[in-house]
Order: sequence, then structure tokens, then C-alpha cells
Amino acid sequence: MTHSLRKDSLSFFESLTLGVAGSGPANAISLAMGALIGTAGLRSPLYVLIFAVPMLGIALAYKALNRRVAHAGAAFNWVGLAFGKFHGFMSGWALITAQMIFIISGVVPLSTAVLDFINPALASSVPLTTGLSALWFLAIVGVIMLGIKMTSYLQIMMVAFEMLVLLGVGIAALVHAHGAPFANPLSWHDYTPGFFFSTATLPEFSAAALMVIFLYWGWDVTANLGEETANGEHAAGNGGLSGVFVTIFLYSLYAAVTLVLLSAADTATDSGNLLYSLALAAGLGRTGGLIVSVAVIFSSVATVQTGMLQVTRTLFAMGRDGALPFSFGTVHPRTRNPSTATWWLIGTGLAGILVTGFMPSVSSILADAVAATGLQVAYYFGMAGLVSAWVHRDAFRTSWRQFLLYGVFPGLSAVGLIVVGIYAITTFNLTTACVGIGTLLAGVLFFRPRRYIVEGEMLAVTPE
Repeated sequence: MTHSLRKDSLSFFESLTLGVAGSGPANAISLAMGALIGTAGLRSPLYVLIFAVPMLGIALAYKALNRRVAHAGAAFNWVGLAFGKFHGFMSGWALITAQMIFIISGVVPLSTAVLDFINPALASSVPLTTGLSALWFLAIVGVIMLGIKMTSYLQIMMVAFEMLVLLGVGIAALVHAHGAPFANPLSWHDYTPGFFFSTATLPEFSAAALMVIFLYWGWDVTANLGEETANGEHAAGNGGLSGVFVTIFLYSLYAAVTLVLLSAADTATDSGNLLYSLALAAGLGRTGGLIVSVAVIFSSVATVQTGMLQVTRTLFAMGRDGALPFSFGTVHPRTRNPSTATWWLIGTGLAGILVTGFMPSVSSILADAVAATGLQVAYYFGMAGLVSAWVHRDAFRTSWRQFLLYGVFPGLSAVGLIVVGIYAITTFNLTTACVGIGTLLAGVLFFRPRRYIVEGEMLAVTPE
């Protein structure tokens, strides 16, 4: 066994592809867009744009911090350097638990998309969906075990197909909607600031915030792959930031066309493949719906794979630095894939998928998973944003641009995410609270600072 990942394996283009794949637009739309519209109704497109702002702030923080220290643990390492071992450990733990919740629930749209090929009515069956999810999970992790290059080649093919289908369906939806009556009573007045702030409530705002955070989340996988990326200090951060811009465009488009083509009531009760319903509503028929289902399958595979990459790289980094048992810091000598971390992923993932078999419905699985994951992402994204604000607090002495872009903007974004997350806790049901808060707090039980070494250096000014 060795303790070094395969360096210079990924190019900037591969990093960008993985950043888009990490967010998994087709998967995320199928998984969370319906829940967002069910919560926020006609205000959903505004929430997509509002929370794009803090997401850009966090992406800039990642870009800046990655230039200082390219580390497989990313936020785990950066937060530890700036705020100490405990906060660093908890940031790494939050990423692991958030991704595990997502991986377990993220194969649900994949399974329902497959069932759409057979009989769409089967997609609401929890036992059938759970069994298929376990099989898909094993197949996806099998590719991960072959190494990062095999994974990146597969990602490029899947993401290219996904982008073509999403753009095609989006254009078809706009064409179909032109001159036709809208499914919901839309008006420009609904999107004025006065109307928004007079009708939106705090519970709606916090719930919608976690859903939109979930939609955008995943691009940060590029930072966890920084050690394996050529010129990783620059390429990894730029790949993640570019991925955020791609997803802002796609989510804004689909929030709008969904409200145009589908009633809010029907959208809110969709059981995991909203894009299939959109394709039918756009006049693409059963054939178009099945093509979209393939795109959802590819997107689900891609985003679950990137989630697995984040989990295994973070576990590897935490093991290598002594925050977890040192065995987690070993890699396979041929594939350079974290070995112990991957086996832990397999065991934990399968156990979690089996637990979902006891949930009452597919839609309840998705709704609880989205909220719980959004909370944990808000926490560790917020911590990374605060680190960037802290290390750039004096940057105005040499560069006002760096002070504003990498200090003020990420700092305000971080505060916004953390405040929203704290308030959202008060609105959780019991299942969401246990999953979202319980799994995060469980990290305290595994915190062992004695052997934990924080390595790296935070420079005073971000290298350009």
C-alpha cells in the first residue's frame, strides 16, 4: 500500500466536466426542483437566482483557498489551518455525511428513470426502487475502483450527453410554450422585489434555500481532486467556479419552463423524474421522455460517482493527516484509488440504501434527504467562506480586488448560508432532524486530536 494519489491525472477540461457532473443538473432537477416548486410555487425561479449569489461567493472562496493549498481534503484542511483541528474535522465530517446522504438518495432518480422504461407506474414502489438502487450503487462504485482516469473518461461522455439533452428539452419547452396558455398564472408582477418580500415567509425562505443549495452543490469535487489535477492550484478552483455558472443557467431555465408547462400541484407530487414529465409536456412524446430518462440515468451515475470521489478523497486526507485511523490514508498501489475509504463507502452506502426501504414513499425519501443534505452543505460551505474572509481580512493593503472578491463576498455568503441553516433547523420534521443534525453531531464521537496533524500554509495574499 502507498499514501500518494496519482498526480497530474486530470486536465482543466476534465476538472470542469467533473464540476458540472458533481452538481448533476439532470439528476438535481429530477430530485429537488419539484420539491422547490411545491414549497415556493411561483417564486421558485427567484430563489434559484437569489441563492446563486452566495454560491458564487463560496466558489470564489474555494478558488482562492485552492490556490494557496491544493489538498484532497479541501475544506477539511483549510478550516483546520485557519480555525483549528476541531472545526477542520467537523467540516470534513459534514462533507462525508452530506455526500453519504446524497449518494444513498441520489440513486433513487436513477432507479425511477430505469423503471420509466418498463412501466412508469412502478417508479413509486419503494421496495423495487430500493433493490435497483443497491445494484446501481455497486456498479458505480465498481468503476471508481478502476481509478480516476477511467472515471473521468466515463464522466466526459455522460456529461456531454446530459448537456445536449437538457438544452434540447429546454429549447423544445420554450418553443412549445410560445403562444400557449401557461400551466400556472404567471405575471411579471410576481417577480418584483415588493411582491416577493410581501408574500414570502421565513419558513418558506429557509426551506427553499436548502433546496437550492442542494441543487447547486457538488461542484466542489474539483477541489478534492486538486492533488490529482495538473496545475491543480489553478485548474481545480477554476473548474469549480465555471461549473457553478453552467448550473446557474440550467436551473434558471428549468425553474421557468417547469412553471410554464406543469401545474405547481402536479410538480410538487412528482416521484423522482420531473424531466420525464417535462419532456411529455413539451410535446416530445414517450420517445422524448425515454431519451430524457437516459440523461437522468447518466446524470445520476455521474453525480453519484463524483460524490463517491469526494467521500473517498476526504476520508483518505483525514486518514493521512491522522484525523481518522491511518488505514484510511492508504491507496491501492496500481489504481492509486483510496482503498480502505472505498470499502468503508461500500459498506455504509449499502446499509443506508437498505434503510430507505422502510420509508413510506419515494417522495418522502427525496424530501427528507434534500433538506438534511442542504443543512450540512450550508455548514461546511459556510466554514470555507469564513476561512477565505479571515485570511483575506488584510488584503486591502495590497489589493482591493482580492479583499472584495475573496474576503468580503465569501464572508457575507458564508454568514448568509449559516444563518439560513440555523433557522431551517427549527422547521425540520423528526426524520430530517435526526438525519441532518444527528449524523453531523455524531462526528464529535470520532474526533481524536492527538494524532491529527494540520499541514499546509495560508499565505497572506492569494497568488494570481
